[in-house]
Amino acid sequence: MSFLLSALLLRVHVSPKLIRKIQLSTVPESVKQLQDELQAKLGLEGDFAIQYEDPDFGNALCNLMDINELPAGRAVLHLIWEENASGSPPQTPSDHSAISSIDTASVSSASSFSPSSSTQTYMRSTSQWANPFPIPIFSYDVELKLRKGNEVYEKAGANLSVTRDIKMEILDKLAQEMFAIKAYPDKNEITSVAQELVSKHPCLKEPGNGTGYDGWATSIKFKLGNYRSKLSQAGCSEVAVNRKRRGEEDDSGSNRFSLKKPKRGEVNFIPDAPENYNDESLENERCILEDEMKKRDKNMALITQKMDITFSLRRKEVVETQPLVKEMQLRWPALFLKEQICAEFSRITTKDLMGTFMSALDTYSLRLIKLYRVRKAAFRNDMDSLLQKFDEQVSNIVQHRRTISLEGLPIFVRDDETKLFLTCLDTDPVERATRGVTVGILTVLEDYVGPNSQSTVINTAIVLEEDIILDDLPDLPTAFAYLFGLLYGLNMEFPKELKYTFEAVQHIFMELTSTCSQRIRSFKTKLLTKV
Repeated sequence: MSFLLSALLLRVHVSPKLIRKIQLSTVPESVKQLQDELQAKLGLEGDFAIQYEDPDFGNALCNLMDINELPAGRAVLHLIWEENASGSPPQTPSDHSAISSIDTASVSSASSFSPSSSTQTYMRSTSQWANPFPIPIFSYDVELKLRKGNEVYEKAGANLSVTRDIKMEILDKLAQEMFAIKAYPDKNEITSVAQELVSKHPCLKEPGNGTGYDGWATSIKFKLGNYRSKLSQAGCSEVAVNRKRRGEEDDSGSNRFSLKKPKRGEVNFIPDAPENYNDESLENERCILEDEMKKRDKNMALITQKMDITFSLRRKEVVETQPLVKEMQLRWPALFLKEQICAEFSRITTKDLMGTFMSALDTYSLRLIKLYRVRKAAFRNDMDSLLQKFDEQVSNIVQHRRTISLEGLPIFVRDDETKLFLTCLDTDPVERATRGVTVGILTVLEDYVGPNSQSTVINTAIVLEEDIILDDLPDLPTAFAYLFGLLYGLNMEFPKELKYTFEAVQHIFMELTSTCSQRIRSFKTKLLTKV
């Protein structure tokens, strides 16, 4: 059975809590026709405008005024809702859920294709903690009591007598709303929820000279722990992975238990299996994917669709069992395709890997080089040699600026740059250059260099666990971006001797985390201060 690929693939941000993936068989002839298509396929009601992520400007948002402005093949859309009479946008069919519903049309080979088949996967659309945190609407009776309690508090300053039923309702709703964003919020995030709760409902403020919400923060913390226990028993993958069995030991024979949770800005750490799938059926999908990768003419649409479906199984494997990279190459060869490295990073973080990284690098490269020059005396001769090499360039300055910015980063944050940036000649054995390398970028140079010429780069490759994983990359910045994406896709820890380099990229370039170490905080301050 043959299958005609869709003319347009869309990722539609309906609301902050709802993101849908749809395919259109033909490109609409006008913006109005596109709006009608979206309303019909997504069951939307109300008026909205459309914005799209423009690849010409680092995926910045632009209003869609002409259908010809839409990127060809695939596009990311954001719907801007017009407010109704009540002052709020109309609700969409799935606004009650904070977990995104992605409707992926099945694209498959003759052996597995079904025209009517579709898959629902439940994944978060954000992990950014809202400030202030949106306190949910509680049950009708509790809202009535809180409203009257707030009126009494304003007039007489008297606190509401919180019964067990009221407290349980409040804590239950808060736990659900918090888990929808993060399974393991930190202390400051929990405190911000308690603070906002008392701010919205002052009648709940605790008596005394304290903050008035310390007790609520403690109660929320324990309630969230109980809620995670319930979800674990129900089979929620993200928390079930941390269910330690009695007598379980790690490889060293120790009973110490390491909590597996997002630590680097992951939005979808271990999502649940798609609807109507289990580990066995997902393994069958993985086998189809593996077979497709063995073909000379690969169906890239099928590969993407199967990678989307099997995302939960893959994440469960890399987090729970932490397999070697070689094992992942055998089981998940598609994960090492350039397109899928970017796609997997987007599944995990909702960020555009290449676009975000290159845009940030262009934003900061001039500042970085100025910073390197100002403070080069504080470092060994490596920084001076690096800047001298840059000053000798007479062409393709932008590309050299990107490269020098990255090569100087580990030196500036006092990591060991020799562990990350490796070089060898094209006549040298590759095994010698990659021996003992856990994470690195290998630049292969031409052996023969004329008396007045610079070394020619023959190849740029990514090295993981002593093996070349990806080669023939166009330049070092591109290799660095793919390496960063692979570390997330394989759930690999940042190497100890390079942790500040990758933390700087994670926190400053990619904006994946809101907190960082003191060293990176100091580096960020220097970078953003006018040199």
